[in-house]
Amino acid sequence: MPTFCRHNRLVENCPICSKKEQVSSPTRSVARRPSRPAGSTAVRAPRKSVSSGMTVRRVQRAPDDGYEHDLIPGLRSSVDAGRLADELAFSAARLRELSDAPPGLYGEVAGMGDREEAAWLTFLIAFFSPLDAGDPWVGIAAARTTWASGELPDLEGVQTGPRTAFDPKRGAAALVAYRAWAERLGGQIPALAGEETWTLQHRYDRAFERLGLPGFGRPQRMEFLILAHRLGLVELDPWTMHLAAATPTDPVALSAKRLLGIGDPVLLQRRQRELAHGVDVPVESLDLALYNWAAPADAERYTAGATVALDAGERDRIARALGL
Repeated sequence: MPTFCRHNRLVENCPICSKKEQVSSPTRSVARRPSRPAGSTAVRAPRKSVSSGMTVRRVQRAPDDGYEHDLIPGLRSSVDAGRLADELAFSAARLRELSDAPPGLYGEVAGMGDREEAAWLTFLIAFFSPLDAGDPWVGIAAARTTWASGELPDLEGVQTGPRTAFDPKRGAAALVAYRAWAERLGGQIPALAGEETWTLQHRYDRAFERLGLPGFGRPQRMEFLILAHRLGLVELDPWTMHLAAATPTDPVALSAKRLLGIGDPVLLQRRQRELAHGVDVPVESLDLALYNWAAPADAERYTAGATVALDAGERDRIARALGL
């Protein structure tokens, strides 16, 4: 029999109820996918690999020979420990050279009467990084400008070292931000020195924090402050490597976690100091040492513009402290 809806129309003729009937009807046809023949195998389209753009740098491991030491609980190879002794000795010698007889542009910084010009050149050294082959200073010397001129370095075709902060995508962003920061605080030296009441450690920490400029990462900030301290521009105490501010691919942070056998930032900070004090080298020497230690064993050591040779006596002393 015909069915009438609440609108007094045949259900199939009602513009409202006919739609509801179609949705709720159990007899409406449902399109089905054709079934596959028995025994057939589904063929899936190959997935496209998606790259995250991140490069993972794996630290080489020497064979486990049973080596153990409390200062570097993550190592099980005396070969790796021996390489660490080499790099710690070289890095410590480089710091002494910076303080006593700085070479190249380091020496120019130390001899400048104008401390603002000296600080600007120091920043450019940390920003561009000395080259790892040939004349380490040629790239910085070609691009440098004076602080008084207010001009930014010429970045067109600039030669940079392996620890540079320069990124063509960012351009001069860090340089512009640095000048603005220093001018806002009355100059570079006052900006680095901060308050007179600050301790040397607090001054170092605050300067490191304030230098968080676009693209100016942990390695460059630490290098800049080490140079400023060693070359006599401002007195600081670089008591930590600030690994909590490291990027996931920072080779120094990766090496520290492996050597010290811990990833927790607080324990990592404590153990890095214990290692430095245990082998009697400045904490800041760990930065360049771990950078070189992370490189392949057959790679040339990055000197960062230093001219010193590894002190065999100091190397042997560090090796003994590491139980070698």
